[in-house]
Amino acid sequence: GSTFPPRAREPGEWEEAPGAMASPSPPRNPTEVQMSQLVLPCHTNHRGELSAGQLLKWIDTAACLSAERHAGCPCVTASMDDIYFEHTISVGQVVNIKAKVNRAFNSSMEVGIQVSYEDLCSGKHCSICKAYATFVAQGPSGSKVKLKPLIPQTEEEKIEHSIAAERRRMRLVHKDTLKDLLTRSPRETELETRDGSAAVPAEKTRVESVELVLPPHANHQGNTFGGQIMAWMENVATIAASRLCHAHPTLRAIEMFHFRGPSQVGDRLVLKAIVNNAFKNSMEVGVCAEAYGQEMSVSRRHINSAFMTFAEGERRYREASARKKIRLDRKYVVSCKQTEVPLSVPWDQSNKVYLSYNNVSALKTLVAKANWVLAREKEKVRLYTLEEDKFLSFRIEVSVHIAADQAFSLLSDLRRRHEWDSHYASAELVQQVDDDDMIYHVVSQTLSCENKPQDFVILASRRKPCSNWDPYVVAFRSVTLPTHPASAGFTRGETLCSGFCIWPESEEMSKVAYYNQATPGYLNYVTTNVAGLSSNFCATFKACEKFLLKNKEDLIVRL
Repeated sequence: GSTFPPRAREPGEWEEAPGAMASPSPPRNPTEVQMSQLVLPCHTNHRGELSAGQLLKWIDTAACLSAERHAGCPCVTASMDDIYFEHTISVGQVVNIKAKVNRAFNSSMEVGIQVSYEDLCSGKHCSICKAYATFVAQGPSGSKVKLKPLIPQTEEEKIEHSIAAERRRMRLVHKDTLKDLLTRSPRETELETRDGSAAVPAEKTRVESVELVLPPHANHQGNTFGGQIMAWMENVATIAASRLCHAHPTLRAIEMFHFRGPSQVGDRLVLKAIVNNAFKNSMEVGVCAEAYGQEMSVSRRHINSAFMTFAEGERRYREASARKKIRLDRKYVVSCKQTEVPLSVPWDQSNKVYLSYNNVSALKTLVAKANWVLAREKEKVRLYTLEEDKFLSFRIEVSVHIAADQAFSLLSDLRRRHEWDSHYASAELVQQVDDDDMIYHVVSQTLSCENKPQDFVILASRRKPCSNWDPYVVAFRSVTLPTHPASAGFTRGETLCSGFCIWPESEEMSKVAYYNQATPGYLNYVTTNVAGLSSNFCATFKACEKFLLKNKEDLIVRL
């Protein structure tokens, strides 16, 4: 990593005055850092556009300052998630960067960064990118520091805080996802072009450059700024891409990367880049940074590796193709708005991590919404509704005399749901993805208005709490499986976002809540109960309570 203890303030580097730009309500997050930079000619490339390397330095600086505000000590840049650059920025425009800590874990924390530009002449504002960085707090001699928890205040902060745990899980399995995809993909090692013309040998795109780390490149402890390393890496990657396309390409994306170790003032940083693959309108460049001291005999230390996507290209290598698929999965499966995708997403082994992430994060986002309204209460079962845009969501909750982990175990197995939910006829486990994710084929009872039952193919993702404040989560969403297509014997149903959250209220008491972002098939059921014309919701959840109480003793014996 790269260590960033408190820096000397430079003119225009960041805005620190308490309340200078804050509105009186809501209160400003104490970890929030705002930076505004006027783009000058010295910050730009030959086209008069802000260089991506300079922008990365500013992003890293703002994120680190936010992390250190929370930690109260120097912090190390551990990783940076994918960054997608939506626009270029020109000389004379202002770059506005806002960074704040989303969640603190034991010794690491996630910082969310939003970047936009402002045109001073027209007053236009436009988003550039959004990024997530992970920092580790460091004590004396590089020891790790246990962080205090961060308490989110606003609805937006609560959503980011909740989903941060799921993003952390995705980062940890990133390497395994790539290895698994490479193992199953066909082996293609030959170079080829789209039009059959002579290809540029990959070796001709190779770039190697060395940089001497000087005091301006490092903090007062002598550790090289992470943003500076990223800027140098971007420079050699751009040269490699230019050698292939014989033009000046634009950096479009940087893949998730991790810092593997520090470098100090006096180190020589060797930066290497080569074009790995070229697609129809883009190319991937692999770049790495290694460090060594004055003694050449000492082996080089691997500091970082990254993969950057530019425009144009002509090559096909398996790893680059695999990484492109993963980038697309993360970009469109993880970050897309629910209204922009079909309800049932095709299930594939290679995108299982991102579909699972999307499943859990969608439910956590729904849970964190602030505008739930109590619609009905009967026999201590409460029905809440949430109306927003195109969706009507509902929440049913009740307190049950059962430990939270026991309720979690019982409710996460859809094969037992028919024991308490009269809408379910059966549920078959068709694929055990891993310990926390399963795919079921669910058949519902025949409705009075239908002449055949509904069926669903549902991904169930379960998560235990990351901290004392987190609930147990069981999330459901529809997926498409080639082995279980829609058939004439059923009406294929879909669920967009639903599931259980279970909060422990004491060692033997839990609050069990069921959430559902209602699709058209559920709307009549929801509105009938909200209007007081039916008490099905109450009867179903009372049956759920009886199921939990009846089976908790058997569960204790089995455990």
